[in-house]
Amino acid sequence: MGKTLAEKIFDAHVVDRPFGDTWVLKLDRVFCHEITTPIAINDLAAKGLDRVFDPARIKAVIDHVSPAKDSKTAEQGKILREWARRHGIRDFFDIGRNGVCHAIFPERGFVRPGYTVIMGDSHTCTHGAFGAFAAGVGTTDLEVGILKGVCAFRRPASIRINLNGSLRKGVFAKDVILAVIARLGVSGATDRVVEFRGPVIDAMSMEGRMTICNMAVEAGGTSGVCMPDGITVDYLWPFIGPGGDGSYPSKEAALEDFARWRSDGDAAYDHVTDMDCSVLEASATVGYKPDEVKPIRELAGTRVDQVYIGSCTNGRIEDLREAAAVLRGRKIAPAVRGVLSPATTGVYAQALEEGLIAVFLSAGFCVTNPTCGACLGMSNGVLAEGEVCASTTNRNFYGRMGKGGMVHLMSPASAAASAVAGCIAGPGDL
Repeated sequence: MGKTLAEKIFDAHVVDRPFGDTWVLKLDRVFCHEITTPIAINDLAAKGLDRVFDPARIKAVIDHVSPAKDSKTAEQGKILREWARRHGIRDFFDIGRNGVCHAIFPERGFVRPGYTVIMGDSHTCTHGAFGAFAAGVGTTDLEVGILKGVCAFRRPASIRINLNGSLRKGVFAKDVILAVIARLGVSGATDRVVEFRGPVIDAMSMEGRMTICNMAVEAGGTSGVCMPDGITVDYLWPFIGPGGDGSYPSKEAALEDFARWRSDGDAAYDHVTDMDCSVLEASATVGYKPDEVKPIRELAGTRVDQVYIGSCTNGRIEDLREAAAVLRGRKIAPAVRGVLSPATTGVYAQALEEGLIAVFLSAGFCVTNPTCGACLGMSNGVLAEGEVCASTTNRNFYGRMGKGGMVHLMSPASAAASAVAGCIAGPGDL
């Protein structure tokens, strides 16, 4: 019997199996941000264990509230900042050179096929787009990861989603993952690794694949993964080729090596789901669960007060291009406020160079710095009670972006169209 990608990674990283189905895995990366990591830092220090297992394998960023909005968030940033300096963590991204964690770490080439990655953040599953096993963990597991470079898991079963066909014009990765979550339900992938396969994934950029894997957790998944291929190699080439760390002499050599992490043809799955993506439409969530999804045509005319474009789901350069293509030459509706937060300073700089920031500003958007703030209702775009937001983020839980607010999740193109229309609309409606 063959093995899945997750099974291959577990076998390659296991250092102990102390009892039952508990696997202690060696970690390739421990990612940290200023909301969850300071708790772990302070607890380790209180125990006399203020150490790190390997400063080169720990990457840290201030991103959730950037810059700090009050004394409490400033203190959180200070704890992370001083800890990174104390332990010589070279890859620490402070305000001004930072970005949303699940965008800046891939952008810097920190994730590779076959890696194990943890972070105290539920959307760590994003990094599975590279053929890695990446999972969000709690404080105790994060502490052990920081201190010892290991983490305990149950060996997860995998489910396979075959995304067949091709996408219509105006349908994007966000629409695909919303359709998948609607099919699985919010607990349909609990304690499972979700493999995204098929021609739609094969044709998708790394940015699109990260969008897909980012929201695997919204169906309960431990991690979402894609098989590493030539597109993965192209994305990572500046970091792994002769101009980077020299790991591979050629793209062909990298592709051959990465192929060992692909699931075998006779691997066993909990279940396999086939979806015809050719029939998908531009969609959005309704209600307060990410599996409550409807075609945008059924929501046409629904009022919006704010449109938010950004986050670890849809704040990359490809997302900004899609939204700008809709906004170019248009103005947002007078009753709508638009907020754009490029996911990293690198994305911001590239968007400036390409003229995209000018498009957003001309349309009437507020362009703010890279931050997670609005997504979890902490800063830079919080909703008032009763307000409605068309958002490219990943969660529409009650109060997620502000107490009493309603969030409709959708693609950047649909969000931009909604900003112009002043109500929920798809890019084909303008």
